[in-house]
Amino acid sequence: MGRKTVIFFDKLFDRIVILASLLFFLICFYAMYDAVMVYYNANDTSVLKYKPDLSNPEVLRDISEDAIAWITVDDTKIDYPVMQGRDNNEYLNKDPFGKYSLSGSIFLDSRNKYDFSDDYSLLYGHHMEYGAMFGALDPFKDEDYFASHRTGQLITVGGKKYDIRFFAAAMVLATDPLVFDPAHTTPDRLMKKLAGSAMIYEPPETESGLKLIALSTCQSADTIDRMVLFGVMEEIN
Repeated sequence: MGRKTVIFFDKLFDRIVILASLLFFLICFYAMYDAVMVYYNANDTSVLKYKPDLSNPEVLRDISEDAIAWITVDDTKIDYPVMQGRDNNEYLNKDPFGKYSLSGSIFLDSRNKYDFSDDYSLLYGHHMEYGAMFGALDPFKDEDYFASHRTGQLITVGGKKYDIRFFAAAMVLATDPLVFDPAHTTPDRLMKKLAGSAMIYEPPETESGLKLIALSTCQSADTIDRMVLFGVMEEIN
């Protein structure tokens, strides 16, 4: 092999190393950018200006026609609009304004009535880091934390306000029909299940004629385990 050939291959090798290093840098930069954007979208508080009160509940419609309510869990980061799509995939990776977002939105099961007139309503949200979205449900596994964070509110676009009193925290499988089939679940059956299986269960003062709500989030991408927080909804006139 001649000297020119050796020099040629040395230069070629150097260029390959430089290109590979550049490609690796771009991949790392994109990964960092993507992580930052996911965190930013999950913690974006600009949507709070659309938080309704009973004098102006329809401000939610300024977000989207799919915005049906606002959910707040006191003393947590859960303070978000509630969306409802045509199916349960629509808002998995779409923010309340309809833009693509890995953090998605908080949304009501598509089988539930949008006005929360069902006896059992089921909300979903991604498990984000630092307590964003429904990542804020993790601390409810601790009895002391649960005991001091049992209240919340929900205001619908129709102008109804509900106080929420949380009574149970449970780990369940995503295939559990009693929890994840709201169209065919009754509060009585659900309460009986939770009384025997929930991590934390503080029975409501009355267990008849209840309107229930559940907040569900996954635990990791490779399991079907779900952390679910259950509450009783009481309409405030």
